[in-house]
Amino acid sequence: MAKTFDLIVFDWDGTLMDSTAHIVRSIQRACADLDLPIPPRERASHVIGLGLVDAMRHVCPGLEPARYQDMVVAYRDHYLKGDEAIELFDGVSEGLAELKAQGAFLAVATGKSRAGLDRVLAKTGLAGLFDATRTVDECHSKPHPSMLLELTDHLGVDTRRTLMVGDTTHDLMMAQNAGTHGAGVSYGAHPVGELAACAPLGIFDTYPDLHAWLLPQLN
Repeated sequence: MAKTFDLIVFDWDGTLMDSTAHIVRSIQRACADLDLPIPPRERASHVIGLGLVDAMRHVCPGLEPARYQDMVVAYRDHYLKGDEAIELFDGVSEGLAELKAQGAFLAVATGKSRAGLDRVLAKTGLAGLFDATRTVDECHSKPHPSMLLELTDHLGVDTRRTLMVGDTTHDLMMAQNAGTHGAGVSYGAHPVGELAACAPLGIFDTYPDLHAWLLPQLN
């Protein structure tokens, strides 16, 4: 098989790190703090991957814009209280190292803040594996293509030889909007049916399944 991808871009939450449940709880507890209706899991998990302000706008449609920042502060407070217990999915550390050894460019495109991403990269020891990263602090929120377009431009890679991997439709729609390929993982925030509607190259049930599919395409 000829080499297919030069750049693999990963979402973070729900794709590399098992943080979906903690994010949902943090959103729900923040809503309770502000005496807002508590969203069900499905609604709270749907906004994962968006920038925080966009996420809060969707999960709390009745919230006045002047209070978006109050919601963001409440969410961050709950998230930071428990984020030390969040772990990478099985096989991620070893898998990323092997992809890097094959000569692929690796990158992250995430709805996290720059401070939040830098904190988890330091915690996990993965910072050195990524050639570039983009967060919602530097780019438009997903599914706008700016994160992917900035990464491909920065690394000098053709969008047609770039793969975006994520657990949400926001990730896969961003890939479509940027003219890159997309692959989904079913163990994160969005249901398989919603991911499939975005026509990814594949949907994988575990990180090792994804990794086994990726390796032959980098040789």
